[in-house]
Amino acid sequence: MTRFTTLTSKIVPLPVDNVDTDQIIPARFLKVTDKAGLGDNLFADWRYDAEGRPKPDFVLNRPEMKGRQILLAGDNFGCGSSREHAPWALTGYGFRAVISTSFADIFRNNALKNSLLPVVVDKLTHRQLFSLCQEDPDAEVAIDLAAQTLTLPDGRAVIFPIDPFSKTCLLNGVDEIGYVLSMTDKILAFEASNRK
Repeated sequence: MTRFTTLTSKIVPLPVDNVDTDQIIPARFLKVTDKAGLGDNLFADWRYDAEGRPKPDFVLNRPEMKGRQILLAGDNFGCGSSREHAPWALTGYGFRAVISTSFADIFRNNALKNSLLPVVVDKLTHRQLFSLCQEDPDAEVAIDLAAQTLTLPDGRAVIFPIDPFSKTCLLNGVDEIGYVLSMTDKILAFEASNRK
């Protein structure tokens, strides 16, 4: 798993509420067990026409959006089915964080287990971020996971929630198994002392 500590990036705005996982990565791409190439199919039905050509009006197809690592989504992002392929596709494209007012629980958990940080902000901040994207499309925001802050261009820092275990795993770049393995010495010491 890739470590997440801090991130400064321009934003890709996607002002659509209730984006479900089938819109993030359509079901026809779920036959794979390898993450490679899933980023090419992110938002495939919105991104490409029936012949597979990029739709020029879709936000990810605009040249200035290339390389941006933060997606600003509408309310209730990641609802629908529990496919882990959704965060795989988002990270495969290059996103490291998604900002919204709310995330579906299963999507949020899958994202955290795949090095994608779901950042929950209040409705006022959410509206301000979309306004910022219109006023200054090249504005950058900064995320500091250790401090749990999203810092806007005006310097205002917004605190976002994250459970302590997921935070620890992301900061150290380990999944649940990696976390347990990092405690091997302590586990062996406990087992040795417990036998006595």
